[in-house]
Amino acid sequence: MQGTIERYMRHTEDRRKEEKRSSEQEIELCKQETADLMNKMELLEASKRKYLGIGLGNCCIEELQQIERQLESSVSNIRARKIQVFKEQIEKLKGKERVLTTENAVLTEKCRIQPGKETSQPAGWNLSPSMRERGSGVTPEEVETQLFIGPPPSRR
Repeated sequence: MQGTIERYMRHTEDRRKEEKRSSEQEIELCKQETADLMNKMELLEASKRKYLGIGLGNCCIEELQQIERQLESSVSNIRARKIQVFKEQIEKLKGKERVLTTENAVLTEKCRIQPGKETSQPAGWNLSPSMRERGSGVTPEEVETQLFIGPPPSRR
């Protein structure tokens, strides 16, 4: 029984040492990864500053030309995306125009069907008697408008 206990103790002790070594290795690995990520961040920050035009004094001609090419490429990508968005908006607006044109045609046809009714004309239009006789074919140029300046006339 004593031998079994000793073997168990040696086994668990070996296992603890092994776990301690693996955790120390893992810590070292994490430290190395952290250092690598910090270096990458510094490089990215330096690159960002260069793209913004900050700290270009120590750059050689080749670096400046490379930055210029990258910026030109980025600008062309941005312009292409902008053009695509504008085209999509234009298509949406054209579709909306078609719908409104169709709706306008339907409403115009309804107005022609009911020529004798005053409600078929937009509110606020004052039509002369000669225009009323012609029906609903009134254009905005033929509408008589009145302009009142000052307080409205009193009602007595």
